[in-house]
Amino acid sequence: MRIDRIFARLDREPEPPRLEIPRMSRHRVALLGATLAFYLAIVVAVLTTSWLVELDWKVMLFRPYQQWPQLHAFLDYFVVLGQRGPTAVMVMAWLGWRSWRQHTLRPLLTLGAALLLLNVTVGAVKLGLGRLGPHYATQIGSAELFAGGDIFPSGHTANAVVTWGILAYLATTPTARRWLSVGSASLALGVGATTVYLGTHWLSDVLLGWAAGLLILLGLPWCEPLIGRTETAVLAFRARLRERGRLRGTTTPAPVPVPVAVGSALSPAGDSRSAATAGEEPVLEPAGAAGRSSGPTGSSHLTAPHLAAPHATAPYPTTTQSPRPHTPRSERAPGTPVVSRRPSHADRPARGSQARPVPGGPA
Repeated sequence: MRIDRIFARLDREPEPPRLEIPRMSRHRVALLGATLAFYLAIVVAVLTTSWLVELDWKVMLFRPYQQWPQLHAFLDYFVVLGQRGPTAVMVMAWLGWRSWRQHTLRPLLTLGAALLLLNVTVGAVKLGLGRLGPHYATQIGSAELFAGGDIFPSGHTANAVVTWGILAYLATTPTARRWLSVGSASLALGVGATTVYLGTHWLSDVLLGWAAGLLILLGLPWCEPLIGRTETAVLAFRARLRERGRLRGTTTPAPVPVPVAVGSALSPAGDSRSAATAGEEPVLEPAGAAGRSSGPTGSSHLTAPHLAAPHATAPYPTTTQSPRPHTPRSERAPGTPVVSRRPSHADRPARGSQARPVPGGPA
């Protein structure tokens, strides 16, 4: 599994220093309150068709893309830095490498939580207010609200603030955080101004987009406990998958057959009983005892049921030669020759030396 190999590579990296998780300090709470007040002021100004709406129309009628047409080709590409898909892929690649090096899933989970909050908050306001864009405006001086649009606040601007600002939020040193904050703020301001230049957003859309993205970044420390619990659950699930794969890869070895002595004893009542059950030593079957029921001294020998049937008769006359003990196949030495159970040629009667008895004739 690819994910399992990625985690295995992550486990082989050296342990990083302890990462500092941002907290909701008083300074951050104060900034959050000021940004929230600015956010609400813009919404109220647009709802009441105040001076801000008049400014929107003046900028739109100015048509910046006609005033500076030489910038149009470059800004068409620059505005892509605010689109959610391309920016999320670029930032996720960087944070994925950070997660690998730092042995933690926090960078990726923080980005996921920020984008989720962005989609929920900005999307809800967009659909709720339904403002039309400058290219689709129907009445000069109108706020164009509740007309089925989806541009207020600006999604490009809010996404640029959150996606590039998350790099500064996750910085591990004060110097890196300072430079990344300046860079992400410049990108977010540039993307917002570009949408106004291209005529795709009102100026108030961009202002509300900046405020919406900044609110998410300032409120992320409240999500840190949930991010920590999610990371613990993901790593525990990974451990269960690895344990399940390890158990699935192990196979149970086949049991090795153990040689068992062949033998049985007949009780006086005629019932078959094993010698091991009766507490006696198992009797090994002689090599030449197949098909015989008694030896030369009249002592009873056991016959294995799978070697000779009960009705089988001896094809050769019984000899006085002492039988050899039978050695099971699994206990034979590798060089032990296989001995035939038939008697040797010396023990056989010569052909023609003894007349075959005629049925019904004299004995």
